[in-house]
Amino acid sequence: MKLRIGSAFALSAAFVLASGGAAAQGGAASAPAGERFAACLACHGERGVSSLPLTPSLAGQPSFYAITQLFLFREGRRQNEAMTAVAKGMSDADLRAFSELIAKLPAPPGAAASDAARSARGADIAQRFRCASCHGADYAGGQQVARLAGQREDYLNKALAEFRAGTRVGYTSAMSEALAGVQPDELGDLAHYLATFAKRAQ
Repeated sequence: MKLRIGSAFALSAAFVLASGGAAAQGGAASAPAGERFAACLACHGERGVSSLPLTPSLAGQPSFYAITQLFLFREGRRQNEAMTAVAKGMSDADLRAFSELIAKLPAPPGAAASDAARSARGADIAQRFRCASCHGADYAGGQQVARLAGQREDYLNKALAEFRAGTRVGYTSAMSEALAGVQPDELGDLAHYLATFAKRAQ
């Protein structure tokens, strides 16, 4: 049942993204959306690269993923007081405009340094649990799947722990199922590997 409910939300978000009606409104909404989007960067960082603890970078996220998350916040499926307040007044055209602005932000460069031992352990965990099968060999995501490479380590650690515990609800149960076999003390190394992946891959 969770999967079917989640799929309905994902399909609804996809409809918003592709809707001709939303596209028709997009031109009228783009200028004010652009101005309001600048306020988002106060928390999510200049050019969408966050410097605030536990606040994710938006840079490099696919538009389909971005619009789905905004849709989930607007509909009360994801719980975050600040984001719910931002999203609850958004029209479908706003969701589309914001997601397109997010998708245009250059991908983050990744953390400044990495711990070789932790990265090696994280790489092993990622391989064992086939993270790349959904998030891509470069962990850049795509469509409704999040970019992980270069994301803030503390945010990744928090998100992974919440998915594993089942306290973060997505549009499907895929992440909770994928992380079920990962031990709690492995999440930190996995988060470290992903956060520093972009830099090490260059």
